[in-house]
This record gives sequence, C-alpha cells and structure tokens, in this order.
Amino acid sequence: MHFKFYNSLSKTIEELNIKEGNQVKMFTCGPSIYRKPHIGNYRTFLFEDILQRYLEYLGYKVIRLMNFTDIEDKAIEEAKMKGTTVNELTKKIADIFYDEIKLLYIKAPTYIVRSTEAIEDTIKIISKLIEDGYAYYYKEDIYFEPIKFKKFGKLYGLDMTKWPQKKLRFKRDNYSNNIWNLGDFIIWHSCKDETYPCWDAPIGRGWPAWNAQDPGIILHSLGTKVDICCGGIDNRLMHHDYNIAILESYSGEEFCPYWLHGHHLFVNGKKMSKRKNNILYVEDLINKGHSTKEIRFFLIYSHYRKRMNFTFYKFDKASEKLNDFINMVNYLLTMKNIQNSSPNVSKLIEELCNRFEENMGNDLNVKKAFDEIYEIVKKLYYLKKKGKISDKDAENISNTMHKIDEVFQVIFNN
Repeated sequence: MHFKFYNSLSKTIEELNIKEGNQVKMFTCGPSIYRKPHIGNYRTFLFEDILQRYLEYLGYKVIRLMNFTDIEDKAIEEAKMKGTTVNELTKKIADIFYDEIKLLYIKAPTYIVRSTEAIEDTIKIISKLIEDGYAYYYKEDIYFEPIKFKKFGKLYGLDMTKWPQKKLRFKRDNYSNNIWNLGDFIIWHSCKDETYPCWDAPIGRGWPAWNAQDPGIILHSLGTKVDICCGGIDNRLMHHDYNIAILESYSGEEFCPYWLHGHHLFVNGKKMSKRKNNILYVEDLINKGHSTKEIRFFLIYSHYRKRMNFTFYKFDKASEKLNDFINMVNYLLTMKNIQNSSPNVSKLIEELCNRFEENMGNDLNVKKAFDEIYEIVKKLYYLKKKGKISDKDAENISNTMHKIDEVFQVIFNN
C-alpha cells in the first residue's frame, strides 16, 4: 500500500518514504490555549488525526507530539483583561480541549507539551544560536537574523532577493497583517514588566517568544529531527519557516522532510472572527441537537487542502448522508440465518478496502473515499434486502467496516 500526499516543502505530490523501520515521528501544531478552540481549529486537528490513524492503518507506529502554546503576547493580554493569571486562564482552556477531543474521537497525541514545560530546552537552543551568530541581543531582547540562515523561507518559497537592506526588527509574537515580516524576529523577550511571567536564565531574565517555543518543545520530546510536520495553512506564513530556521541552525541538519497543511474553514463564506460575530464552537452545535459524530464527519468530509465553508444547510445534508450510511451498515451487519451469498458480494467486500486505500493513499482524499464506499454499501444493502448476503459475509463486511472506521471514527462510535 502506497501513501502519496502533497508535500508543502517540495510543492509536489510525493510518496512517503520512511528510511528506517516503521516508526513515524510527527509534530502537529496544537492550540494557543488562551482562548477556546472553534470548529475551524478542530478541522485542522481532525485532519491531523486522520493522518495519524491512516498511517497506523498502513502499519506505522506513530509517535505524535502536539504543542500547547500557553505563553505569548495574546495570552498575557487576555489574562490581564480578565483579571486572572496566565496559568489559570490556560488551564481552563486546556481542560476544555481535552474534553472536546474525546467528544470528537480525536486520538490523544503521544505527547502534549506546554511551552512553559520546555523552557530549559528553548534556552538551550537560543544560547547556541547566539554563540553561532544566528541570534543577537538588542535592548536586552534576543532576535534571530534570517539572512544568516541560507535556506530561510524554503517552505513558503520566499524570494530572499526582496529582503530589505535596512535592518528591521519585529518585536511582537504575532502580527495580524497576513504578510511576511521581512526582518529579524524576536525569540526571547526580556522581562521589563514583572507582571509578565518571567524566567531567570543565563541569556537574561525573560520569556520565550512564540516562534522559539515549538523548537524547544520539539527538542524536549523528539530531538532535532522528525518525519512529518502538520498544521493549518496560516502557519505556512512565517511560523513554520521560523521553526525550520531555528532548529536547523541549532542542529546543522534537516529538521523535517515532509510538511502537510490544512486549509481554513469559513462560516457562510466568511472567515470566523469576533468582529464578524460568526465564530462557531463545538458546544454551539451540540446545543442545537447535533451529535459529535456528525460534527466530526462534517469536518473531515472534504479535502484537507481545500478551503471549506460551513453552512447549516451543508451540515444538515452531510449529517443526513452519514446517518443514512450508518443505517445501511447496521442493516448489513444483522444476522438473517442466510447460508449463501450472491456471486457479487465477495467482490464488493474486496472493493470496500480497495476504494478506501486508493483514495486515502492519494493525499488523504476522505470525501472521495467515503463517497465511493457509500455507493458500494448501497449495493450491498439492496442485496441484503433481497436475502442474497450470507451471515458469514455479513461478518466479513463487519470486519472490513470496523477496520475502515479505525480511521474515520464515524460509524461505530456511540
């Protein structure tokens, strides 16, 4: 069984090639836990879950690391606004996340590591970057100098000939301009305000900037090399190239050969935002009477690299299709004391796996895989209605569908 997918690094469809053994080390971008994840965030987490489950279906042992960003500009500002501490704020959101991934049947990663749990590793990286000339002090803060890293911007495809001659520095963790910040980026904030969470360190009292946190977490749990990195498409703008530059400057070797990025989820054709008052959360859909199985199905029933649009009409239609499918499968698995099957049944059962593997192995095309399996199940359903499927073949169908649903997680979960 082959697995081909679009590699954001090479900008081509490639076949996964793990050179040693069957172990895959995977880093997937997790939530910033100063605010509750919305369904768009969960679309990304679900595509990463499908990827992990399909790799396991293929026989790989996946060691998956997810980060919790629990210290950044926005978290500090949000905590101040709410009159609480960053730790209290992020603990509450982390607890919500743990509850909701269970509701959505998302497999818990092997490791979930907070930024604040990997401070020593982040300091270790920054210290070496200073020593090797990739980073420098400016007014007690520490900045990374991208032009010192020869392959900077290779993931995004940044044209470094347009890099400004004038020295520019970007001090904040996050900017909302959705364009490249062409200049040096901060990796360590000096502690000028003691109301901020700060750490004593050989590099100076302060706290790690957002773009240095993931490298620290990765070093903490997986070392300097992983096989696959994933995240939302917005991370292709700067953040993931920053991660690459920091880790490869630190280690001197390639960090990750395969990168996958999932596209945005819009609501009624618009990007979710507080200003537009159109953010949808998992609990909003549950409160309207929808099952978590239906939510999971809607969010995976697309191609992960294509922008997706949520409307309640589309959501209801997808839910109807899922429930129709589940009803057909349940009917197929009932025992009717039938001894012989139609000659076509064994071919159709074999085709269930073939259609699943061909489409999932072609860049995780969940929608096409499900639609083709749906049509096969419909044929089997009508044969069953005519009494042309034996109990033995009903058992074979059950085994096949359970195997497929180890990836989909939408058929047999209660």
